[in-house]
Formats: sequence, C-alpha cells, structure tokens
Amino acid sequence: MNLNGKKVAFHTLGCKLNFSETSTIARDFKDKGFEQVAFTEPADVYVINTCSVTHNADKECKQWVKQALRLNPDAFTAIVGCYAQLKPNEIAQIDGVDLVLGATEKFKITDYLNDLTKNDLGEVHSCEIDEADFYVSSYSIGDRTRAFLKVQDGCDYKCTYCTIPLARGISRSDTLNNVISNAQKIVNEGAKEIVLTGVNIGDYGKGEFGNKRHEHTFLELIQALDKVEGIDRFRISSIEPNLLKNETIEFVAQAKRFVPHFHIPLQSGSNKILGQMKRRYRKELYTERITKIKELIPDCCIGVDVITGFPGETEEDFLETYNFLNDLPISYLHVFTYSERDNTEAAEMGEVVDYGLRKKRSKMLRVLSVKKRRAFYESQLGKNKEVLFEGNFKEGFITGFTENYVKVKAPWNPELVNTKSAISLSEIGEDGLVRFT
Repeated sequence: MNLNGKKVAFHTLGCKLNFSETSTIARDFKDKGFEQVAFTEPADVYVINTCSVTHNADKECKQWVKQALRLNPDAFTAIVGCYAQLKPNEIAQIDGVDLVLGATEKFKITDYLNDLTKNDLGEVHSCEIDEADFYVSSYSIGDRTRAFLKVQDGCDYKCTYCTIPLARGISRSDTLNNVISNAQKIVNEGAKEIVLTGVNIGDYGKGEFGNKRHEHTFLELIQALDKVEGIDRFRISSIEPNLLKNETIEFVAQAKRFVPHFHIPLQSGSNKILGQMKRRYRKELYTERITKIKELIPDCCIGVDVITGFPGETEEDFLETYNFLNDLPISYLHVFTYSERDNTEAAEMGEVVDYGLRKKRSKMLRVLSVKKRRAFYESQLGKNKEVLFEGNFKEGFITGFTENYVKVKAPWNPELVNTKSAISLSEIGEDGLVRFT
C-alpha cells in the first residue's frame, strides 16, 4: 500500500519522556512519506501515546480515541505507550482501536501499517516486559522552544505503588556519545533549552552498553553536556533524592549551561509511609539535599512530587507530610492522589484511605503549592533574570521562563518567540505570573 501523502496525527499523554518518544516516532512517519497534522484535524492515522501513572490516564485514552473518530470515522487508530504495554487486551476492546503496540514495538509502528483498513478488534503486538532490555534514542524537536532529550529508560526500583517498571522494563541508558550527538541535532534545529528526561535519570550509565555496570555517572553526563556549544540552557527533569549527589549540586551551582532548577520527588514526609512505599531514602536525607541546594544556589527553584492517600496514611502521617513541606524552602508541588494500580504491592495493602479524604488532602497540598510558588516568586522580585519566551499566544500575552523557572508574561510580540531577554522582575499579577520592566 502506498502511504505517501497520507496524514498522521499524534497525541501524547503523560510525561516529558513520552513527548520525546512521540517526536521520534513522528520522524519515522515523515521518513515513510506521511504528512503530520494536528490532532484536531482529519487524518488517516491517529497515534495516541499513553501514560498509566494514574487511573485518569487510562480514561483519557478512551476520550482521545473518540475525538479522533469524530474527526474521521474511517481513520486507523494506534495506541502505544505505558498503558498499551500494561493492558493491551483491554485497549484492543475499545471501539475504534485498530492497533496496540507495547514497549518495544512502538518504535517500529510503521512496519505494522501495510494496510490502513479498520479492524473489528484491535490487533495487539506486545512483548513480555523482560524483553524490553534494549535502548532506543529519542528527542523532541520542531514543536517548542524547549526540547526534551531522553537519556535513560526503565527502572530497577520496586516502589510499591508504581507500574512503570512493568511498563518500561529494566533501567538502561543511552551511550554518552549518542546523547551528545542528539543534543547537537537539537541545537541545529534552533532550540534554546534542552530538558534531560528519562524514567530514573539519576541512574544514568547503567546498561549503557547492554550490561548492568555503570559505564558513566550522571555527573559525567552533565559535565559533558555543559560543554555542548550552541545551547543556552540545560534543565534536569525529575531526579531521585538518593541519586542527586552533592557533587551534582556543586556542579550545577557553577555550570555554564545547567540552570538552577531541580525537581525532586518526595512522595511522603512520613518515614513510616516512605518505608511502606519502599522508597530508597528517608525524609532526613531529603532535608539534607534541599539544604545543600539552597546553601549553594539560593535562587534555585525546587519542585516536589507528593502522593496523598497512600494505604495506611493516617491523619497524623498526612499532617507530618504537610508540615514537613511547609517548613522546607521549596518552590512548588506536583500533587498526586493515590490510585490503586493492578499488579502493585500497594493495591493489596489494607487500611485503604477513603477516596474523599484522599481528595481533601490533595486539595490542601495544592493550596500549599500556590502559597509556596507565590513566596518563591516574591523572593525573586527586583532581581535581574533572563527569560526565554515561548510561542504561546494567550489573551494577548506571550509567556516564558527565567533560568530558575519563574513564569513571566509580557504583551504579545511575535519577535520575542524563542528569544532570551534580560529583565528585571517587577510585580506579580492577579494570575500569579510575574510581569517585568
């Protein structure tokens, strides 16, 4: 079947890692003669890259399939990603789904498109997760000022609430040479900022050449990337507190291109709950990391992941978490309401927390996040920063981020897109964004 000129559209659910992989898959479609269009337009093929971190992500998949088929009822619909690996047969039953590809098959999707005739039942190609033991390089370009560069995949940790090891397999890394090469390709496309992404990026180096040894460390990775010419900023995405070594913090503090911004998952401020989650640290180590960052990089932005309503979380446990976060000099929170996931230890635990109580606790932490972000922004007023403007037009304004992740708005000017401006942060607007002079 001649696929030249056929139209394909993509939608990505979930994390930065998924965005980098969708972009890589899209380039393969382009090489095969497809024209990429927006997901809001009619297309011959729709590809949905799924997430399965929360229960809502599963529901979202069904909603996007429906949206695609409203645009073109005859479109061929393919589902890839974490949800597709975990529950391929469940997805195959969704009306309108034609193809389901697991963790390794998704990168060969065009090999399965010889015929775009719709199927009565979704066709499944999904490996055993033990077979997801090789690495596929990925990066996103062409659709935003900020590019996502995948450096690592999979996870060897066994957190009791998490399905990611079941969806992505063992921890493995790209080679250092490949990472540098991909960073240079991104530079050549004109992006000004690169975000390093993966499942557990602090574990970088493991499986770099198909073995379990660490050929390089995360510190060696960022030291090498800091020498890449032509890129203004590197930003580190989520990194585990036990893998964020003091040497890494010290390097970022004096680096040329790595910006003062860390996102460090906590999940709970109760050591009891951290133990039940099988996290590899306790809150005392977390405090040490935050203290070290603020000591060396006072203006550093620090984001935190936290889960509410984990089995056995009492009111005292939650308040311990709340007060712990309230006392820390952090900048914002990503709050997740715990949801039971099949084939995890936590789903089998007793002392289930009432769902309404989970939501109440999440709301309290989201309010705390607003307070923390406001306090951080206020601490930056009057300081001179560089903002990198993005191409988003919203209500007559353009927005961008400073190196330490303060979101800034200015009157719309298309000439500012993908440019850096030296600014003085002057005031916080009613919408919580910083204006500048």
